[in-house]
Amino acid sequence: MAALLILLGFLVAVFVGYNIGGSSTGVAFGPAVGSRAVRKVTAGALFTVFAFLGAWTIGRKVITTMSTEIVDAAAFTPAASVGVLFFTGLALLISNLYGVPASTSMTAVAAIVGLGLATGTLNTALMFTILSAWIVAPLIAVFTGAFIGRYLYPHLDAKFEFGRLTNPLIAIDTQGRRPRLSVNDNVAPRDLIGSALVVAIACYMGFSAGASNAANAVAPLVGNGSLDPSPAILLAVGAISVGGFTIARRTLATVGSDITKMPILAALIVSTVGATIITVLSWLGIPASLAVSTTSCIIGLGWGRASRARTLAEIVTQSPADESAPTFTTGALKLPPVEDDKGVAAGPTVGELAEGESPHPDRQHASGDRVSSIGEKDPEELSAESLFDPAATARIVVLWVITPTMAVVGSYGLFSLLA
Repeated sequence: MAALLILLGFLVAVFVGYNIGGSSTGVAFGPAVGSRAVRKVTAGALFTVFAFLGAWTIGRKVITTMSTEIVDAAAFTPAASVGVLFFTGLALLISNLYGVPASTSMTAVAAIVGLGLATGTLNTALMFTILSAWIVAPLIAVFTGAFIGRYLYPHLDAKFEFGRLTNPLIAIDTQGRRPRLSVNDNVAPRDLIGSALVVAIACYMGFSAGASNAANAVAPLVGNGSLDPSPAILLAVGAISVGGFTIARRTLATVGSDITKMPILAALIVSTVGATIITVLSWLGIPASLAVSTTSCIIGLGWGRASRARTLAEIVTQSPADESAPTFTTGALKLPPVEDDKGVAAGPTVGELAEGESPHPDRQHASGDRVSSIGEKDPEELSAESLFDPAATARIVVLWVITPTMAVVGSYGLFSLLA
């Protein structure tokens, strides 16, 4: 019976690692994929390499912490380990199916908390500290992103002017007998630097994700002595890799494009802010959520950029007049209607503007000296709706709450019955 439980524990650990790969790959490489610096397959490959490096080095300490400090190590019996891993993987699977990058750390800790509550072995003082950090960290990310998007982003964009790549900077060609790594040579030097920075930070985030998240898949098995740390890391990273190449496509799409359109500069800001918050919390010894911090920064940055032209209330609730107002399109540029002296809406037709000519000659390009002030609508900017999607944001926040709640309720219910 014990051997069967250990085997079942291995299978459930693989299931958890698979879902961790689906969530964490989207968090780390979503901005890079959204800015078209890399493709999804390349993102999965790079994430696997750097997640392994993080798990093999720093991750060993995290595994020790997860298996001994939140609850007593003696609580991780073979049956308890299977239960904790099962509810962790089940909650993450539901979140991944909805394309939302849930927090693997929050979900795994929640399942362990359920075990600790049912057995009376929970370290309540440590959990209070962890919960406080879980509340403060996303708030810091949101407000930082909103401040940068509303007040600093146009000036940064005017200075650096990173574009959004048409073809990926790095791609893996799988058409031949052997996969080949190719680099896009038709990239402006400035865009090349920006894309390289985004990919480099994504790799660093993959390293951090591996260091913290490998423990979420195998810490219970290490705690009960079923696995030594080195084989446990190989098992965790192997399962994470499979998830990164398969189910991660949904979370990559959500983080990279559903919440907000992601140019290179925005991706660079999001990755930097998210990685910094996680680094500081990890240095303090607090299990941090890379998914929540990074996605919160994306939400804040998108809202901050959109609110320069329209308020949040206007973005969420569009008036009937706005919906019925005619627009005049020239290529990809949508112009607002202009009334003539008789009050009739009129506007330019296709061909009236020369290629590259701005309909507002007094407004210079982002690389010029003038930056639009807050509240001034800029036709060269993306629409407010494309910068901040309230529906996608609400779906993400709701699942952030539901995912760990499912884990702690399911775990507590099971172990209460078994106690």
